[in-house]
Amino acid sequence: MSMKQSMNGFPTIETDRLLLREIVAADAPALFAIHSDAQAMRWFGSDPLTEPGQAETLVETFAGWRHMPNPGVRWGIQSKASGALVGSCGLFKWNRGWKSCTTGYELARTAWGKGFMTEALAAALTWGFEHMQLHRVEAQIHPENAASLKLVRNLGFVEEGRLREAGFWQGRHHDLLLFALLRRN
Repeated sequence: MSMKQSMNGFPTIETDRLLLREIVAADAPALFAIHSDAQAMRWFGSDPLTEPGQAETLVETFAGWRHMPNPGVRWGIQSKASGALVGSCGLFKWNRGWKSCTTGYELARTAWGKGFMTEALAAALTWGFEHMQLHRVEAQIHPENAASLKLVRNLGFVEEGRLREAGFWQGRHHDLLLFALLRRN
């Protein structure tokens, strides 16, 4: 894994197969393709996008995370082989005083089953522990999202409990399982 910063200070991370980079306006069509896919987004925590303009707003939202009171970072996940944006992952709701944040991620259905998110999220977590001085990273996952449950468990996250009806999307409340990963020296 290698890391560099762009001229505007955005951290770019390179892994064996992926480039984790800033999400820019030109990524809106790829984001729309991912976020409008109801199957790919069923556990994401928000309704699928229905209009391309919503993806442009999403680009702005992710960029705005760097300037919020509780900032974070959201990387676009680009396949080095194809050059395509295949998803995103991020660290957000950063509480500097508590040295904690939350992680979230999504992947295009065409990229499922290739280990891309394991590779991307491992790199993002390493960056967060080193550069954000994190001690704890949380993930909230729908109990039926088997792929995400497997992912976080393989990365060392520990299940801590059930958040009853903590999420609301697609017109109903959803329970979420709370997982956390602690920094270990």
